[in-house]
Amino acid sequence: MDARIRRPASTLEVAPPAVNSCVGIVIAIPEPMADELRQWRASFGDPLADVVPAHITLVTTTEYDDWDATVDHVRQVAGRQASFRVRIRGTGSFRPISPVVYLNVTDGFDDCVRLHRRLQDGPLRRELPFAYHPHVTVAHDVGDESMDKAEDLLRSYDASFDISTMGLYEHENNGVWRLREELNFGGKNPDPEPGS
Repeated sequence: MDARIRRPASTLEVAPPAVNSCVGIVIAIPEPMADELRQWRASFGDPLADVVPAHITLVTTTEYDDWDATVDHVRQVAGRQASFRVRIRGTGSFRPISPVVYLNVTDGFDDCVRLHRRLQDGPLRRELPFAYHPHVTVAHDVGDESMDKAEDLLRSYDASFDISTMGLYEHENNGVWRLREELNFGGKNPDPEPGS
């Protein structure tokens, strides 16, 4: 998700959708790690550092036709998903395809991929231009020197945290991503992949 994200401080209620009809689903990076990564991202000159909290995207900007069906689908997936541990370690880059430097998701990579597949089904099914690759962006659309610096300075970064929720965001007409619902995972054990 490339646009600004606004995360309200209070408990959320699911309201009717905006005229715009795109959603995104992310795993938020917990504090104080999120603030540390924001500071790093700002130090590389990334203009989105202060408006896009550190996160792992599960579903990138995806249009929907039916808000209620979309919310029901996302809630069902969350209800079947067990909590899991994520480790972000070392850097990678999508260059030259995309001007992005990121932290690798090592532990939890397969969990994120399975969760992405389940979410990007039903009312959110669509063909993606690139294969899904869980990551945490630390520099986006900055000069090569800043991207090289980000890749080098965070090469030894290593942190772990547990995941038990995901955020359902809606893209508003003003370009802001608004958190519509934070969904708790309800599963006890990881679900097997369909057909396995």
